[in-house]
Amino acid sequence: MSAVIEHAEVATVGPRTVTVTFVTEPELIVTTRVGDRETSTTGPYHVADFTDLEPVTEYAIAIEGLATTSDELPAMVRTLAEPSGAPLTAFATVNDVHFGEVVCGMIHSIPEEELGPWARAEPGEDPYPLTMNRAAVAEIAEFGPDALIAKGDLTCVGSDEEYQAFLDTYGGFGSTLHHVRGNHDAMRDPTMALEGAPYAVDINGVTLAVIDTVRPREAGGQITRDQLAWLDATAAETSGSVFVFGHHQVWDLRAPERSEHYFGIDPDSSEAFAAIVGRRENIVGYFAGHTHRNRIRRFDESRNVPFVEIGAVKEYMGVWAEYQVHEGGYTQVVHRLASPEALSWSERTRFLYSGLYPEYSRGRLDHRCFGYTF
Repeated sequence: MSAVIEHAEVATVGPRTVTVTFVTEPELIVTTRVGDRETSTTGPYHVADFTDLEPVTEYAIAIEGLATTSDELPAMVRTLAEPSGAPLTAFATVNDVHFGEVVCGMIHSIPEEELGPWARAEPGEDPYPLTMNRAAVAEIAEFGPDALIAKGDLTCVGSDEEYQAFLDTYGGFGSTLHHVRGNHDAMRDPTMALEGAPYAVDINGVTLAVIDTVRPREAGGQITRDQLAWLDATAAETSGSVFVFGHHQVWDLRAPERSEHYFGIDPDSSEAFAAIVGRRENIVGYFAGHTHRNRIRRFDESRNVPFVEIGAVKEYMGVWAEYQVHEGGYTQVVHRLASPEALSWSERTRFLYSGLYPEYSRGRLDHRCFGYTF
């Protein structure tokens, strides 16, 4: 009987890297090919990494024993272009790490019987936020970023103990770590994890601008007028590229109807933010979390600069994001956490919301991995 290969997907494509993941029965050895290169991995959780590839090159993808392709596993992939000019900095981001959470997928307004089952760690297992975040810390430490930005929802209910667990787990990054709160972090203390936002981190002429998008004790967000003015001035005062980070995603400026109860940044401040991006040509992207999905929105009024959402660390796909900045542009590469423990939990949360979660959370490959030219 032929081997059963499940959940095959191209997880990552960078300028010189491709990563393919899939699941089989335990101990099964499977060969994966990218172009004329091949690697063998052992089940149940397979991570086939290919490095030292050529940028802007098409490569055929094949998994031994799997004859079909799909949107998640295309027959061909094209590596990204490397940005032009000298490298300036490399940094990483995480979001929606949710220390203290014990029920994954729970929506308080909907019974588990209706849209569950939710996912929980088994007796004797480590809490899944620890499992996933320890994996993220190990991978990001190996990457060695100049900065690590944690974009909110550091905790589950905003307790001191949960916040301390975040600080303890990520504390090894020292002064490289920068963070800001999400809506979960302001459920009890309206100042928890605010960290003085808005603030800017300068690395070799590249500005990382961190803003606070939270309305305490509410799920939705905003950007206050003071912060918008700060961002406008910050961009005006530098000729270098400015990357903006916050927890909430922007309102869809093309939406036919406005909503005053939007769960992201409200329409008014989203429009004001987009106008600043439109006139400050050195603002090169906004990077958020909150939605637990990988997605990009672009708007004519903001020069088609990407407004990016990155999936959660704590559940499927279980990701962090890498940024390589050069004089002429940057790349974003979203990495799926690759430790066996992280992949085991990630796969268990794949089936959330009656199986609808993968299509929602995963997002398009070109929304996870892309290049931007200055």
